Amino acid sequence: MDSLVAKIYQSSKTILTNKDLALLWQETNQNNLKSKIAYYVKQGILTRMTRGVFAKDKNYDPKELATSIYIPSYISFETVLREAGIIFQHYDTIFVASLWPKTMTIDKHAFTFRKLKDSVLYNPDGIANQNNYSIAVPERAFLDTIYLFPKYYFDNLKPINWSYCFELVKIYNNQQLIKRLNKYRKNAQ
Repeated sequence: MDSLVAKIYQSSKTILTNKDLALLWQETNQNNLKSKIAYYVKQGILTRMTRGVFAKDKNYDPKELATSIYIPSYISFETVLREAGIIFQHYDTIFVASLWPKTMTIDKHAFTFRKLKDSVLYNPDGIANQNNYSIAVPERAFLDTIYLFPKYYFDNLKPINWSYCFELVKIYNNQQLIKRLNKYRKNAQ
């Protein structure tokens, strides 16, 4: 097996972008990079998921795929809220905060990207990096949700750390959001 393939398999990532492959292979020439990628896709070593995004094999992490489609982006909204027990409704869709709103399905996985303003999206507060992707902590996902959906219904607000919410809300620079947050906190008690 050649060294370029070895480098693919040595990476902890299950999803690789053109940029990841250029770094792994130390390839600065875009034409060479494109032809190498095309060759490995043809050989079945890489699977093209969408433009510029590839999986190493069928055992890729769909959340890693979600945050590789648009950069920057992070897992948030209903995906995080459900895992934290704040909402009970099950969604097969993975919800992602990004620069562009879009819904798409890739390889039987549904993704919904929701646009947040740059100053929020680029702010790392309340974002954890784990398993090769970025994901909002429950409080950040809660704020993202009420920022975009002022009257959202939550099943269980007990897991919310309200003092952390009041710290994080500053990044949105939005007085209406602070009022909403106060209202949710009041109703939760």
